Amino acid sequence: MQKWAQDLLMALERARGTQGVYDAIQAASARLGFEWCAFGVRFHRFPSQIPVSLLNNYPSSWRLRYDQADYLSIDPTIARADRSQLPFLWSDTLFSSAVGLWQEAQDMGLRVGWAQSRFDAQGIGSLLTLARSAEPLSDAELRGKALALNWLVSVAHESLTKALAPASFWEPKASLTQREIEVLKWAAAGKTTEDTATILAISVDTAKFHIKNAIAKLGAPNKIAAVVRAMALGLLN
Repeated sequence: MQKWAQDLLMALERARGTQGVYDAIQAASARLGFEWCAFGVRFHRFPSQIPVSLLNNYPSSWRLRYDQADYLSIDPTIARADRSQLPFLWSDTLFSSAVGLWQEAQDMGLRVGWAQSRFDAQGIGSLLTLARSAEPLSDAELRGKALALNWLVSVAHESLTKALAPASFWEPKASLTQREIEVLKWAAAGKTTEDTATILAISVDTAKFHIKNAIAKLGAPNKIAAVVRAMALGLLN
């Protein structure tokens, strides 16, 4: 997990533009065993200017059909994502209200899917969907990849919404101190809070204090989000 996560953060540091950021996320999802990666985001604070943004590497024939049929308006995964931030799988039950959509998707190879949404205080809601054409997701695989999948959802939300959102979404509430930047840098390097405390010769409680302050200043929901947000703002260079 640590090597995979570290490789993704490094790829995001090198990424240029929205497509570059998406490509890094998609490559990470491929390493988890998925052929396709889709990301959708809704900016609730600016509904008229930017209603929904979609990025994916689905087959071009499916993207065209999805747009022509206006499947976005009836896609049950969108409604499911709005109700809960818990992960869910594609199934006959999930698509019972849109059987035609589900049948066409399967006919084009999109048969196995996993998805999870994320919402934040900035007024942004996103949905990450990972899919493949075969090999159902077993309970054992889901348990083994649960941490990586949850981490990818957070990183995708932070990095891709930064690439797509108006700049005003990302202004820090206050400047980060040098120590707050340091603890985030070590977190980005895969170090635990205890590791960081040892490296910086401070107590674990002090390290936690600086991390908590950085999270609050960046308006992030957790440490992972704070690291990606700070990286996107160029604060960890």
